[in-house]
Amino acid sequence: MSLEQLLGATCAVRPAAEEDGVDGVPARVVARPASAQETSELMRACSAHGLAVVVRGHGSKLEWGRPPERVDVVLETGGMAGLVEHARGDLVATAGAGMPLTRLRHLLADAGHELVVDDLAVGRGADAAGSTLGGAVATNLSGPRRLRAGPLRDLVLGVRLVLADGTVARAGGRVVKNVAGYDLGKLMTGSFGTLAVVTEVTVRLHPEPQEVRQVHALVPREHLAPVLAHLVRTRTAPHVLDVHAVPGADAQVSVGLGGSPGSTRRRAAQLAAELSSPGLVGSAEAVVAVDPERVTVEEIAHVVPSAAEPWSTAEEVARRPTLLRVTTRLSGTAELVQVANDHGLTITGSAGVGVLRAILPEEAQVETALGAVMAVRAATTRLGGSTVVLDAPPAVKASLDAEGTWGPVPGLELMRRVKAQFDPGRTLAPGRFVGGL
Repeated sequence: MSLEQLLGATCAVRPAAEEDGVDGVPARVVARPASAQETSELMRACSAHGLAVVVRGHGSKLEWGRPPERVDVVLETGGMAGLVEHARGDLVATAGAGMPLTRLRHLLADAGHELVVDDLAVGRGADAAGSTLGGAVATNLSGPRRLRAGPLRDLVLGVRLVLADGTVARAGGRVVKNVAGYDLGKLMTGSFGTLAVVTEVTVRLHPEPQEVRQVHALVPREHLAPVLAHLVRTRTAPHVLDVHAVPGADAQVSVGLGGSPGSTRRRAAQLAAELSSPGLVGSAEAVVAVDPERVTVEEIAHVVPSAAEPWSTAEEVARRPTLLRVTTRLSGTAELVQVANDHGLTITGSAGVGVLRAILPEEAQVETALGAVMAVRAATTRLGGSTVVLDAPPAVKASLDAEGTWGPVPGLELMRRVKAQFDPGRTLAPGRFVGGL
């Protein structure tokens, strides 16, 4: 009996094509369950026959992390993409893991609600559809507006999941104060699909701001530290505080504010005046207040166009630059920016929470890329943060082991015990996560 025939009794299954491979590792079949029950039957069969499974939404972040040791089955979540419930009065929504973030945003907008998660993978994946809700949870996706609402991990209220042996479980609930049982939602968030298959997610929503306004400033490097320190302390309550720095150029600092029209307008004008004060930025002409009558939902998600993950054009989609996620204490952001630029990296991210992304062009030599990773990792360690190599050209990835990709990981032995508890047969994405989990 072929693998397709074996699994075909559980859900829709097709032979894998070359493009279904995961980070250079070829797959054998692609399965598309339409429910948690079908997912359960599929996982039970895979576990019984020792098959390795990698979960895929749109595939926009499937190359992040380490290549899996093997891939027998690619499990697509697109068959579980419905909006299960939108509790408008509670500001809570439940959707299938395969729900695209773009579609979810439009469905929630009718009620003036939003999931405050920025899709940093627009332009990648199936039909340039970007991230799914499940993919966002798997990678703990957060962007510019993390300053406003916190990371996605804090917005996940509950999950429905299927363990490697086919057991269906549910944790959390549809109310913000639900504390029953273990918080599996937080455990699943950022686990890169190595612990269980998430089939449904319940998230906390926020009211969509009535208006969003932006203030931008081009800041010479010698002024970046005091400017960021001032903006971290500002009383204008920004929703976004991002910095974007290209080697050899002034840094672009962008602040997004949202709320009622009158309040937002006044705060934007106040912030522009603060940044224009003598000696802070160095040139009042460098400060620009962007003052639209109304900003669209799409523009809210990307207050800083250049700050989006650099996956926006067809040419860039086909490339594989070295992409790092770096963190630092707030007071170290300016120093981290300087170190990254000094090693040829363009760096973008939230100076308000100390989480940024750095990118080195694909054409950089392997030795150059590895040197940049080591230099940035040394800086983030010194500044109380960390460096993770999310993606890189194959030659660079091949030169990195698990520690080189993820860096030192506190609590790794505990994580190994958790993996052994949830997936003792190493069925789910073996080797993709930290420590070879």
